[in-house]
Amino acid sequence: MRYGMPWRADRWRGRFFTIWTGQAFSLFGSQLVGFALVWWLTEKTGSGVVLAMATMAAVLPQVLLGPFVGTLVDRWNRRRTMIIADAAVAATTLCLALLFALDAARVEFVYVALFVRSIGGGFHWPAMRASTTLMVPEAQFSRIAGLNQTLQGAMSIVAPAAGAALLAVVPMQAILAVDVVTALLAIVPLLFLAIPDPAEPAEGRATFVRDLAAGFRFVASWRGLLATAALAALLNFLMAPAGSLLPLLVSQHFHGTAAHFAAANMAFGVGVVAGGAILTAWGGFRRRMVTSLSAITLMGLSTLAVGLAPSSFLSIAIGAMGLTGIASSMANGPIGAALQASVPPDLQGRVFTLVSAGAGAMMPLGLALAGPLTDIVGPGTWFVLAGAACLVLGVGGLFVPSIVRLEEDGAKLAAKRAASAEAAEGSST
Repeated sequence: MRYGMPWRADRWRGRFFTIWTGQAFSLFGSQLVGFALVWWLTEKTGSGVVLAMATMAAVLPQVLLGPFVGTLVDRWNRRRTMIIADAAVAATTLCLALLFALDAARVEFVYVALFVRSIGGGFHWPAMRASTTLMVPEAQFSRIAGLNQTLQGAMSIVAPAAGAALLAVVPMQAILAVDVVTALLAIVPLLFLAIPDPAEPAEGRATFVRDLAAGFRFVASWRGLLATAALAALLNFLMAPAGSLLPLLVSQHFHGTAAHFAAANMAFGVGVVAGGAILTAWGGFRRRMVTSLSAITLMGLSTLAVGLAPSSFLSIAIGAMGLTGIASSMANGPIGAALQASVPPDLQGRVFTLVSAGAGAMMPLGLALAGPLTDIVGPGTWFVLAGAACLVLGVGGLFVPSIVRLEEDGAKLAAKRAASAEAAEGSST
């Protein structure tokens, strides 16, 4: 049952951007807290294993729950799902803030908080992403995808700067309190504005198992999507540990401070904004996957530069992080737009989370290897290995037809599914 003000397709901008603005505040709070907690762990332990474990705690829930979350999101009221998820994240952050206020915070408690927050995010973002395609006209999908990439980049600029400044003047519990407030700002618009749900099939709601199986069948029948998910899994295996180890690279190899770590993050954010702007103005190649694969190649080169930069040339690494941000934006945006345009709305929650879970499945293995390796040989080694492998994957992907033709094949598969559904409905009448 819906609640709140009804949805009007002809007024999509005001309603969508009201909700989107609340989510932007929440994203700022989450990234602010993420920056502060990572630097706290870096200063407290100086261990690659600890940072890898923290990232694993934030990754595992979405990998393990991903195949099931999408099915639930497609069955549940998506707005209610986002409200509950945001509230759970806020409550968890509030508990952690109290522990810091009582001087009782420990590394293990941070792990638990990251784990629970990840569960909330695992439900929230698939619901928001799947709802976007029903709130926004299809012609605007690419622009909204570029706008979301720009938002991610802007938050990567603002949140680290704010985090570094706040760490110098206020205690950790005050920083955590900011996240609680921004989560509430995300919840309030959802209390008053409706979000459309996908049309219910003529045969009514299927069982959970049937819904889940339908999502698996759709993904399994799309060879290009499977190949793209495998490529993303390898990239996550390589790049997720690199992101986790960046604070150690800054503090140990470059002998930097929280401000230098913030500068590296901000350079990445500037790159993401620039990449989004380039993508919005240019639009990319005719085949979106060619744009993504070219960007992955650039990501490999820039990551290599970060790992090979001498200890006295932090500026080189910061500049390379900016190029990595450009590449990240231009790699992710086209893939997301291609999937939004090709996957039927009633399957999007399942498909998005299945793909995300598959792509993230290799991240724990990468983190398990990178943490101990870093404590033995230093963090720069993993950046070199990841950059070289990423370069090979980007160039190699251009020679895999099922990946290059992802969008065309997906559109054919969706049309075939729609025709089968119409035929089945006609035979039943």
